[in-house]
Amino acid sequence: FLVSFSDSWFQAGFVLTTGINSVFVLGYSGTIMVPLGWVGGVVGLLLATAISLYANMLVAKLHEFDGKRHIRYRELAGQIYGREAYYITWALQYVNLFMINIGYLILGGSALKAFYVLFNEEHTLKLPHFIAIEGVVCILFAISTPHLSSLRIWLGCSTVLSLIYIIVACVLATNDGLNAPPRDYTIHWTSTTSRIFSTIGASANLVFAFNTGMLPEIQATVRQPAVKNMLKALYFQFSVGVVPMYAVTFIGYWAYGSSTPTYLLNGASGPLWVKASANMSAFLQSVIALHIFASPAYEYLDTKFGITGSALELKNIAFRILARGSYLTISTLVSAMLPFLGDFESLTGALSTFPLTFILANHMFLVAKKNKLSSLQQSWHWLNVGFFALMSVAATVAGIRLIIVDSSEYHIFADV
Repeated sequence: FLVSFSDSWFQAGFVLTTGINSVFVLGYSGTIMVPLGWVGGVVGLLLATAISLYANMLVAKLHEFDGKRHIRYRELAGQIYGREAYYITWALQYVNLFMINIGYLILGGSALKAFYVLFNEEHTLKLPHFIAIEGVVCILFAISTPHLSSLRIWLGCSTVLSLIYIIVACVLATNDGLNAPPRDYTIHWTSTTSRIFSTIGASANLVFAFNTGMLPEIQATVRQPAVKNMLKALYFQFSVGVVPMYAVTFIGYWAYGSSTPTYLLNGASGPLWVKASANMSAFLQSVIALHIFASPAYEYLDTKFGITGSALELKNIAFRILARGSYLTISTLVSAMLPFLGDFESLTGALSTFPLTFILANHMFLVAKKNKLSSLQQSWHWLNVGFFALMSVAATVAGIRLIIVDSSEYHIFADV
């Protein structure tokens, strides 16, 4: 894990902003706005933006805790709580990254399917087939890109690809909305139980949209003063950075209402070449983004098995084929079996985003700064810990239930 301590706050803010506006933005109209509606969706996104900024500011302020810089989230937790917390945080982070990778595989497969449907009327291939193709491409990319530093030009490509599908999605949805009859924005529930669990699941999607659980790792690259510079990066992320995501999410829901698809471009009409370029851009960006979020797992495996020397050595290539191929094969199989994007976003938010970004951030700040906090400030942080703990439990139950319900309705390897 290489640390430069030399990046500007703007570069860190750009990395964070790119993460917010990854291919996941094409799913938020369907996974957040449809189950919550205009009032719940807009208010929920604004609240999620505010509380996410606040929680990330707490973590950023702890970066130089106890006289040293902590370059990993788990090391910070271990310094504050002890060795057990190190391993618990490590586990939460890797669950978070695994679930994010599942989402990228589903979205990449959806983008590739949408591209295929434009040119093939028979629709012989189904979504699981395209998720499998996405998995194979990701494996080839992982084998040929041994380290994060190897990405280089690919990061620039990722930004260009993001701009393509965001601009195309906004333009096509706006055109559809202007030319469409009045839309139905009613929230459709089959029962009160369904309404409760769908709302809780969507609330987990809200926090998933803004958080990666990797803030200390990103802050580790920022030059001194690290805390002030990281706070500037966060202000940039949660102001300028959220505008494209808001635009895609709100325009998509405005254009298609309650019938907004989980993958926004599936509902858009327009010139074939424009839609094809947007879908292909989304597919390619998902491959690059998945590699970034899978890299901590790759680096852990490389370190554990003592992989050193040139990346082109035969034994190192063989190891990448075996280790990374196995990891991505398992991820692809889960994605193809249960291709329910919104459900996995909910479960990711419940299992890792709530604990890492909200519960842990508030409690770590409470423990680290307890002698400097007033009784009112301490009560505020304890209230946050309790509230988000309850939300985490409720959202976990809701996420698992949603996957079970969808699995029973659509069967595994569904073409959704």
